[in-house]
Amino acid sequence: MPRAPKLASFPAIRGALKFYQICSIITGTMLLLLLAEMILKYTPIHLELFLGGSGGFLWFAPVIAGPDCQWWSLFAPMTNECEMISTGDGFNLSLGILVAHGWFYVVYLFSCFRVWSLMRWPFGRFILLALGGIVPFLSFFMEARVAREVRAYLQSREDAELHSRAAHSSLTHAIPTENQR
Repeated sequence: MPRAPKLASFPAIRGALKFYQICSIITGTMLLLLLAEMILKYTPIHLELFLGGSGGFLWFAPVIAGPDCQWWSLFAPMTNECEMISTGDGFNLSLGILVAHGWFYVVYLFSCFRVWSLMRWPFGRFILLALGGIVPFLSFFMEARVAREVRAYLQSREDAELHSRAAHSSLTHAIPTENQR
């Protein structure tokens, strides 16, 4: 059975939980944007989003897909026959979303690790938290569930500690000392 978090670490847990919540929402949103980008690029639509360039402020440019590119080639292991050539100029926002999600996922993993280690949960719980950054919509559900569980746990432990101190205090005042006899 894992050890319970120390009462002294509760402020750190609250800070880590807030950081996790922020990272979870950002990572989940970035993942949904990445999913939309992949659907646009790798399905028969074959479009990428660009910022600036010849098409204006925000525009879609076609992607030239090679003859071996099929929608299922995304899921087939070890297939490198699919060649995609971007035709847009300007800043490739689709690629920017991909890179930003990848880097922010690292920050999200750090926030997961911090909550997991401070709460002293089993390792499987860390894996479930980490999956929130790669399974669409899971980070939103995990954020709500983890926040609810951690807050309830902290509140119950603080209430139990206050009850224990009150009981101990009333017990020590009930026993007369040598000077009171």
